[in-house]
Amino acid sequence: MTVLSLPDLKISTLQAAYQQGLTPERLLEALLPLFNQDEHHIWISRLSEDALMGYAKRLSSLSSQQRQQLPLYGVPFAIKDNIDLVDLPTTAACPAFAYQPQQSAFVVQRLIDAGAIPIGKTNLDQFATGLNGTRSPYGACKNSIDPRYISGGSSAGSAVAVALGLVSFSLGTDTAGSGRVPAMFNRLVGVKPSYGLLSNRGVVPACRTLDCVSIFTQDCVDAENVLAVSAAYDQAEPFSRSITPLPFKKLTKLGIPRATQLEFFGQDEYATLFKQALSQFKAQGVQVVELDFSDFLEAAQALYKGSWVAERYHVVAPLMNAQPDAVLPVIRSIVSAASSMSAEQAFTDRYQMAALKRRTDEILAQVDCLMTPTAGAIYTLEEMLANPIELNSRLGYYTNFMNLLDYAALAIPAGTRADGLPFGVTLFSHAGSDQNLLKWAQQHPLEA
Repeated sequence: MTVLSLPDLKISTLQAAYQQGLTPERLLEALLPLFNQDEHHIWISRLSEDALMGYAKRLSSLSSQQRQQLPLYGVPFAIKDNIDLVDLPTTAACPAFAYQPQQSAFVVQRLIDAGAIPIGKTNLDQFATGLNGTRSPYGACKNSIDPRYISGGSSAGSAVAVALGLVSFSLGTDTAGSGRVPAMFNRLVGVKPSYGLLSNRGVVPACRTLDCVSIFTQDCVDAENVLAVSAAYDQAEPFSRSITPLPFKKLTKLGIPRATQLEFFGQDEYATLFKQALSQFKAQGVQVVELDFSDFLEAAQALYKGSWVAERYHVVAPLMNAQPDAVLPVIRSIVSAASSMSAEQAFTDRYQMAALKRRTDEILAQVDCLMTPTAGAIYTLEEMLANPIELNSRLGYYTNFMNLLDYAALAIPAGTRADGLPFGVTLFSHAGSDQNLLKWAQQHPLEA
């Protein structure tokens, strides 16, 4: 079997191919020319051919029994460049910030130990501040389906690498929607795990008390496999949590926002596709219940208008004070607002969020999970660059509240516009519901 005959790079496809004689070296030989074609501005750095072949040869040298013990044997993956890989510098899309890590991030090392092959570090909105993928000195990342459009961010390159078939899966991060918005815009599955389920050790923080390492895959089966390897308690990471999965039950009741609280920013075709997704759930026997979404929306507003911006400032301030031009103007304008915030405001915001969390938990208790559009609109690169703050804010309408309220979320494809651009929805529920969300999505497939 030759690599070029493979229909895709899904984990099951590669596993079958390896059993029929494919080797990691032959896989990489076929992929290397594709890595060098980077018209979409996917990569910030990549491993050299020699380094990649070093990984492949180590895997090929293993006995058959040893290979069977590696659930991700020979599976290529990409890493958002705010997550450490010992072989390459970490930049967070800011050359002046770059450093050489002494070890790989905890999650990255677990994946490598399971047999996965790291290909390189992917482009992102600088310091993971943005949902659109244009805020990078390494170039605006282009949508995998229509390069005139944004890829979504901040995990831009990670999503596009999977969508274009360069890797089987990728790691992103998600603070405000960075692991979900790019999933929708590139027709992928995006896992936003429960906070602390995946260790953040070796990750450049955006908001350390909110950040989650996220996963992009082609389907939910691959997402389950990668999540199973990635999720582990890390004693050395203070924010790591040992989360007991919630008991599984059938999806019988699905909550959605009231019709008056849905927002598509004039892109009515997305509104139609959301209704079609609801119809598919109903046809599969799931009861759909409209719920008051106002508390979720109020929580979303706090992410950038409240004191959580100070967490971003905490990371960027030393560089911004010493070399202000090293930080992109749009990033400076966002995080500099924190310099006028007080400790009193920080506590006020925390108290408000605790109250909102209590109310939203009560709303969520009425259903098995809630579903929203992943994003209400998509924009061209030109539109986003002309109006970067307002349009980026629109992208977070359905995502910004998720980590503030400590929920697990899963973004899945849910239809296609007439122009070929994809639509997607997000299922979310309490922390610990990660596996349930993946099972529900598989048991109730939507037309992509």
